[in-house]
Amino acid sequence: MAQAVQKMVAKVPGLIGAAVTFSKPRLATFWHYARVELVPPSPAEIPKAIEGATNIVKSFQSGRLGQITVRDAVRNGLVATEVMLWFYIGECIGKGGIIGYDV
Repeated sequence: MAQAVQKMVAKVPGLIGAAVTFSKPRLATFWHYARVELVPPSPAEIPKAIEGATNIVKSFQSGRLGQITVRDAVRNGLVATEVMLWFYIGECIGKGGIIGYDV
């Protein structure tokens, strides 16, 4: 039993080295995209977002909604779902739990 533990302990540095070698390029890729994608919008991007939202509302009011492709409809639905989920996650964090507010 003691020999098995000693063999396992002897293998730990090699396994840690392999894990570090395996994860370094993946973490570098993650941090590259995290710096680009996870930043808040700049003041120059806010008018573009407002314009996009007004265009969606105008297309909905004018009836062009039936002419949008399935790919765009799915993409819009996924974006709306993501926004809704982040809202609910923020609500749960703010409340300190999943169920109700303390009134």
